[in-house]
Amino acid sequence: MELFIKIIQFFLCFTLLVGIHELGHFIMARVFRIRVDKFYIFFDPWFSLLKFKRGHTEYGLGWLPLGGYVKIAGMIDESMDKEQLKQPVQEWEFRAKPAWKRFLVMIAGVVMNVVLAIAIYCGICYTWGETYFSNADARWGYNFNDEGHRLGFRDGDRFVTIDGEPVDELPQLLNTLLITEKGRTVVVERAGAETTLELSLDDLIAMRQAKGFEKFFTLRQPFLIDSVVAPSASGLRRGDEIAGMKVSEYESYENLEFPDYKALLQLHAGETVGLTVLRGGDTLQIDVPVSAEGTLGVMAAKPYTLRTKRYTFWQSIPAGFRKAGNTIASYWQQLKLIVQPKTRLYEEVGGFLSIGSIFPGQWDWPDFWLKTAFLSIILAVMNILPIPGLDGGHALFTFWEMLTGRKVSDKVLEIAQYIGLVIILALLLYANGNDIYRFFIK
Repeated sequence: MELFIKIIQFFLCFTLLVGIHELGHFIMARVFRIRVDKFYIFFDPWFSLLKFKRGHTEYGLGWLPLGGYVKIAGMIDESMDKEQLKQPVQEWEFRAKPAWKRFLVMIAGVVMNVVLAIAIYCGICYTWGETYFSNADARWGYNFNDEGHRLGFRDGDRFVTIDGEPVDELPQLLNTLLITEKGRTVVVERAGAETTLELSLDDLIAMRQAKGFEKFFTLRQPFLIDSVVAPSASGLRRGDEIAGMKVSEYESYENLEFPDYKALLQLHAGETVGLTVLRGGDTLQIDVPVSAEGTLGVMAAKPYTLRTKRYTFWQSIPAGFRKAGNTIASYWQQLKLIVQPKTRLYEEVGGFLSIGSIFPGQWDWPDFWLKTAFLSIILAVMNILPIPGLDGGHALFTFWEMLTGRKVSDKVLEIAQYIGLVIILALLLYANGNDIYRFFIK
């Protein structure tokens, strides 16, 4: 069932993004009175699942879910229909329009994807707000994995600043360490004092290549008491923190986490243990009997809560623009790192399986819309790249014409389109090949 929900979310998201993108081209073409021969969601080689015609345009649903397209009259595109170009130029054709109009038609799909992302982010901020964990609430610090220890972090450290900027929202914190072209200076609070860690770019790249960002840090789990449920634990109170446990004259433990204390109690069921208890600003020593089941007779409290930023309708609009801008900047930075061979981040490039795997196995509307906005940004950024066959490639030739006044010949455009298709196919094969290797072979 979880797999089915993931698949449904993927196709719903992908259909929406492709439809909006192609609708941008369609609307701008029609604004300039350019005829659109076809408007398709997904590709339709040999046959289509659904099609109908309205006016001069055939609308359809293809069977190959690798994208979608609009076939604009008088334009060299992925259909490679050259017969129409042999006919005399008609006023309703793409090639008959001035360069600036053709340029706007080309970038309209990318603009629509960015607009969609902004609209989604605005809607999320207004409807649900932004829920996050604040670094300020991590007063017990974090535990780090092996890669974190290799970088110099120690369990219990709490982030203070990165490159002089205060750390607040945790999702941005890890991105700051991962998406960078230089080393980072991290200040942590350790045992009540500040410690500075100089992380070189090579160290951060090595951490990323080793997948050290997976569970790079986790919140420490203190033993906090929510309520006392047994008379034997009457010396304890709500809000107390268990900071230590003495189980014998020669054996005591301090600064453990809740699961560790819980395991110790199981080992000493039926005995009496000495607890070091933090209450307000005082440190108390309290002896408490352990039940035969290995419990103290208290209910543990949840030490952390999430914060939520709430927005009015008017506040959600600039918030949506900021989130979209930050996402574009972050993804563009990742692309720049991917093309640098020394980072080896090209190994992380994924295809449809990777995209589908980001969706959860349970339906969650806020999460679905966040993922959709993020993928809309990715689609926009990828399409604006100056690769022949993509919107960015078409726009580049048109922009050149606007600057020089010289139109690129149809033969050059045709050759560029073939080259672009080869590049795009190679990228698709590589990305999806990476998926097959990661999910089924590695």
